Amino acid sequence: MSDIRHRLAIVGAPSSAGSYAAGQEQAPRVLREHGLLEQLRDRGLDVTDSGDGPLQVWAPDPAHPLAQNAHAVIASVTAVAAQVGEALDGDADVLVLGGSCLVALGVMSALVERAPDAALLYIDRHSDLNTPATTTNGALDWMGLAHLLDVPGVVPELRDALGPSPLLAPGRLHLLGLDPAASTPGERSIRDALGLGMTTGAELAADPRAAASRALATLGTGPFAVHLDVDVLDFTDAPLAQDTGGRNTGPGLAQVAEALTTACADPRFRVLSVGELNPTRSAGDPGAIDRFVSTLAGVF
Repeated sequence: MSDIRHRLAIVGAPSSAGSYAAGQEQAPRVLREHGLLEQLRDRGLDVTDSGDGPLQVWAPDPAHPLAQNAHAVIASVTAVAAQVGEALDGDADVLVLGGSCLVALGVMSALVERAPDAALLYIDRHSDLNTPATTTNGALDWMGLAHLLDVPGVVPELRDALGPSPLLAPGRLHLLGLDPAASTPGERSIRDALGLGMTTGAELAADPRAAASRALATLGTGPFAVHLDVDVLDFTDAPLAQDTGGRNTGPGLAQVAEALTTACADPRFRVLSVGELNPTRSAGDPGAIDRFVSTLAGVF
């Protein structure tokens, strides 16, 4: 966080509409209940809770099987953009609590509107470059970056709701924590064609601060947002993610904390968004939510 800003606005996006199943919509409420705001204030921050956007629980959308619940997603994303924009105009940094990974679209819509050279550090096991043409599961939350970059085959209504297209140039995006084996063939083709910068999860785990610093060096001089998809974490270390496939691979919570601290200490930093946290996943490890809350608070 910049030395000249000590205000932090909290924005909730309680939506699982773009996901695979219900659960993520609980995350903003649960993180607050576990004392996130109090821990942030204990660290000397002037914290404002800006409230939540629409509460949306995933349901099947048989009328649009390859891009399910797009209208609900648009409502959630545009609400995030409005709340983040208001906080930025008040010279606060922002912490967005999702919900699905699609919160990053609202964040970038707001940030790019105010700074056309804005960039995005995307911390995720997946590259989220799918489109309805490259995957059949219909979950928009692993298609988010495709819409920011306006790759062929995206949902026009969602793309257009974000602002001018493409909202994000390839050179202003870095994928940090990627598991190359978790990419679909369509994603690999898009990633290679655009020449996107990427750092693997293994590299992130080996030296989190160095990996984050190298990634940040690629983003230019403008302000940037950080998006954290909790499925980048080793699920056995921190069982939090909607996607349970990342077992015994990738960085643990301590390594991700180091990377986030490095990124959020950069004077260009403005917004941190969190997605894909499903509180029901930690039922067998009740302390996981508390560890995550302490990690988020410690980043600032």
